[in-house]
Amino acid sequence: MRTVVPMSEAPTPIAAFRTLHEGPDLFLIPNPWDAGSAKVLAALGFAALATTSSGHAFTLGRLDGGVTREEVLVHLAQLVDAVSIPISADLEHGYADDPAGVAETVALVAATGVAGCSIEDSTGRPDDPIYPAELAADRVRAAVEHAGHGGERLVITARAEGYLHGRPDLADAIARLQAFQEAGADCLYAPGITSLDEIRTLVSEVDRPVNVLARKGAPTIAELASVGVRRVSVGGGFAWAAVGGLVDAARELLDEGTYEFWDQAGRGWTTGRAAVT
Repeated sequence: MRTVVPMSEAPTPIAAFRTLHEGPDLFLIPNPWDAGSAKVLAALGFAALATTSSGHAFTLGRLDGGVTREEVLVHLAQLVDAVSIPISADLEHGYADDPAGVAETVALVAATGVAGCSIEDSTGRPDDPIYPAELAADRVRAAVEHAGHGGERLVITARAEGYLHGRPDLADAIARLQAFQEAGADCLYAPGITSLDEIRTLVSEVDRPVNVLARKGAPTIAELASVGVRRVSVGGGFAWAAVGGLVDAARELLDEGTYEFWDQAGRGWTTGRAAVT
């Protein structure tokens, strides 16, 4: 007989999200770009989701970094309302340079009902892409200190972005993640690292769960699990795969005048319809 957990005893999204990070198993946290994709991923059985800034921006016809904080708050509320599993918010650089501004953003985000959020050490400025290490740690500390909601604290993921901005320096990434750990971050993330040896070294040098970005050329999920990675996300990968499917279908119609794309559309329709009803 299945045991029914009373609503009063069911874990909150924040508590459920923390439990996933406590392991010991690696878990997958894919990135939906709207309420419909969130519903599909939840229906497929994923235990948690994370937003994608690039995917969300594209739904508005913009590039990554082109969405306002107010628009992000609306987006997060829509996703939280769409699914019952924990959601972590991609907050880019926190929509502020100074720690006080990051703190304000995180406090507003916590009120949407998300279970966690991430803060990057990237500035969003091509000419000066990475914050100084001390300021970056202060920004994470401010996020941690203002992430309370309903007597709990959001799971804070701190990101070292050097590998995505032409600075593939493992020692610097580790030093930054260690500083973020000391600042109170719950999960650490250096997107762009694809070497299994480097990932193994990174995991061994920190004392918090590590997230890895699943991208072409990265180790398999089994390999990542073998070196102690706790969490794997896809960033904008699924959103851009969907756009790629759109391009392929449109090209077939435009160039070939045929409709084979309906095979894939049929699979999407069946899964999507089931997910939203």
